[in-house]
Amino acid sequence: MSRGNAAYDLSRYENTAHQTEQEHTADIKVIKQTAEAGSPVKIVFITLLAGIIMAGVVSSKVQQASIHAEILSLTAEVNELASENTRMETEIERKSALNSVEEYAENILGMQKLDKAQIEYLSLENGNVIEISENSDNIFVKAKHAIEDFVEYLRG
Repeated sequence: MSRGNAAYDLSRYENTAHQTEQEHTADIKVIKQTAEAGSPVKIVFITLLAGIIMAGVVSSKVQQASIHAEILSLTAEVNELASENTRMETEIERKSALNSVEEYAENILGMQKLDKAQIEYLSLENGNVIEISENSDNIFVKAKHAIEDFVEYLRG
């Protein structure tokens, strides 16, 4: 190549470009991996593990459904008992009303309303005097009362 010529000799670069392409393709290797056949022990173990997990999930769902059904039946029973309680309270209020009591006393017990002719007045000759008789307690009863009074005094 001369220094005064403006043209370049590109043939010199063609070989190196071709060689680098070959080098790049040589670096890329396609490796086919075949799937390893699992050992029978691993397959059985994984299958058993999956079966156990599935059984656990199904079992928990069955228990959950059973508890839910029990909750529903108990809720229905609570509602039934609440309505029975309301009915009984209403019946008690009806039976304890004043008119019902008066009717029961007149018809079943044979009682009558008080009439002014039935009222009797008592007069006392001594006035408003009350007499209290003396206690005739024996010695054991008096001792018991003394002990009780002492214990009460100690308690404050």
